[in-house]
Amino acid sequence: MSKAHFGLVGLGVMGENLVLNAERNGFSSVVYNRTYSKTESFLLGRGLGKSISGAKDLKELVNKLERPRRILMMVKAGPATDAVISQISPYLEEGDLLIDGGNALFSDTERRVEELESKSFGYIGMGVSGGAKGALEGPSMMPGGTKSSYESVEQLLTKMAAQVDDGPCVSYIGPGGSGHFVKTVHNGIEYGIEQILAESYDLMKRMCGMTGDQMADVFAYWNSTEELSSYLVEITETCLRTKDSVDGTDLVEKIMDKAGQKGTGLWTVISALELGASVPTIYASLNARVMSSLKSQRVYASTLLKEPLIGSYELGTPSDGMSPIMDAVVLSTIASYAQGMEIMRIASHEYNYDLHMPSIAQIWKGGCIIRSRLLVHIQNAFQKDPQLKNLLLDSWFLNQVDKRIAGLAKVVSYASQAGIPVPCFSSTLDYINSYRTSRLPQNLVQAMRDCFGSHTYERTDKEGFFHTEWLN
Repeated sequence: MSKAHFGLVGLGVMGENLVLNAERNGFSSVVYNRTYSKTESFLLGRGLGKSISGAKDLKELVNKLERPRRILMMVKAGPATDAVISQISPYLEEGDLLIDGGNALFSDTERRVEELESKSFGYIGMGVSGGAKGALEGPSMMPGGTKSSYESVEQLLTKMAAQVDDGPCVSYIGPGGSGHFVKTVHNGIEYGIEQILAESYDLMKRMCGMTGDQMADVFAYWNSTEELSSYLVEITETCLRTKDSVDGTDLVEKIMDKAGQKGTGLWTVISALELGASVPTIYASLNARVMSSLKSQRVYASTLLKEPLIGSYELGTPSDGMSPIMDAVVLSTIASYAQGMEIMRIASHEYNYDLHMPSIAQIWKGGCIIRSRLLVHIQNAFQKDPQLKNLLLDSWFLNQVDKRIAGLAKVVSYASQAGIPVPCFSSTLDYINSYRTSRLPQNLVQAMRDCFGSHTYERTDKEGFFHTEWLN
């Protein structure tokens, strides 16, 4: 009996869909799940009649694979991943390769690459984006590790990935945990865009009194534009049009306003703080989820902290795409991407990842959750200037800021007057205003720090660090 091309550990929805994707592209596999009944169910269901076999234990899985063995792990991040590595390692031989396709903390991946490579095994930490449908039809994949390890699975990954005009949505990211780092930042950008779209929905509903279908029409218009055509805008329209099967009302209005977060958004913000990257839009989206979890407190506070009455505000019409709100969405979305790219630019130098920004933009253009037409402009910007410090400095993005900043400011002002929270919109306005200000008031902050703690300060008129006895 011939050996299979690769193995899979973990038959969750993503694992199942990835293995079916690989089989459709001509790669046979062996699958293993900690609970064998799950393996049997898959083989008798979605895997029936396909070039997929099962294994009752990890030793059997390894023995059924051609050499060098290539094994994809789709298990929970953290201790669960370490447990699988520990359990399967005794059966591996020189040149065999493990691939972690989950959302792992990049520093954990750094450690695992070092440990496995020291045993002559390969190890790839690979971010996978696209959700269940993307995993089946073609995801965006971000593999990091040694270049030789990537080359051993390049053919498989290239065929499994989503395909766009300029190639497959997979590329070697860089050494160590770079693949998982890029996926973490991807998820941080995703957090930002989801909150941005939610804020626009809230404004249209509460300030403009629009119905689900009316708002959906606006999102459909946005999705037809160069600036906002994207997967997330597309599915937001779908969510707003969907009706409750019982009474035919807008289903979204019956969903509890509490959002969870699995950790990647938090990892993005922590990484940004550690690297000194400014990411206010992304941070605001994370904090919005935290605030939403305080449901009982918010309900009680709403009876005591009265909201101002919502007046009449000019926020455009559906026929013009609610123009000021669209301005706010475009600039905030750009800010979310810009902040994510900034984290990666700094990390590329700090961690010696040598990230290629145009390639990252290219592999996000298809399959993944944050795919959008904007990525073409992001790719172009970094192709023109590989050392670009910030997307806002590129000519195309500069033009967007110039023509939309007034609309963003109007939206933030109106929302403030109406007592409607718009954390991403307001953070984006502060971000842009701060970035375009040549002199910020931190000179006074530095003076205060030196006054109470002798922390010293720099001067504008001479070199060096200085201290003043302020309280004499």
